[in-house]
Amino acid sequence: MHHVHVRYFAAARAAAGVHEEAVPAPDTATVADVAELLAELHPGLATVLTRCSYLLDEVAVRHPATTQANGVLDVLPPFAGG
Repeated sequence: MHHVHVRYFAAARAAAGVHEEAVPAPDTATVADVAELLAELHPGLATVLTRCSYLLDEVAVRHPATTQANGVLDVLPPFAGG
């Protein structure tokens, strides 16, 4: 078990009610697994997460099955503007 440092942005931040947090996760947890944990911790975040993209240690996550370990996970909802 380890902690994933999660940072929320824009609508994800509003839905979670926090800017960032450390979330306990199994060592073999994938990004998708962590997203499920986040939805359980913050029920209002569940619908936002379906539209989010993720960065793991500042690198775009292309596959939700990507395993993360002791990284920083950024939760990025779609942004508007230019």
